[in-house]
Amino acid sequence: MKTPFAPKAGPLGVGGGVLASLLALSLAPVGAAWADTGVDARRVRELVRLVRQDCGSCHGMTLKGGLGPPLTPEALRDKPAASLVATVLMGRPGTPMPPWQRFVTPAEAEWIVARLQDGFPLE
Repeated sequence: MKTPFAPKAGPLGVGGGVLASLLALSLAPVGAAWADTGVDARRVRELVRLVRQDCGSCHGMTLKGGLGPPLTPEALRDKPAASLVATVLMGRPGTPMPPWQRFVTPAEAEWIVARLQDGFPLE
């Protein structure tokens, strides 16, 4: 039985299969976690980009804080997920945090929050 990490010759030479396998495995949690919601992989990529670009414009491109607070697992650890989902969808009146319910569904907001609490994927 082959393992996904078995070196093999490819366009990147010996070990190229390892690189491809590692890349596929690094993306697997995103797709696997999202599969239960019924939204396709294209939308997952859009959501990752939305968080990295749009949320990142206030929360920092690395999500470590800026105008808005950090969105790192450490910063969100003690926050209830339901409260964070409500913040994503409804915004925070009286602050620069806008509502995103026109752009994401409640299920997508739940996915975003879960990923933020786990460590958000790179693009």
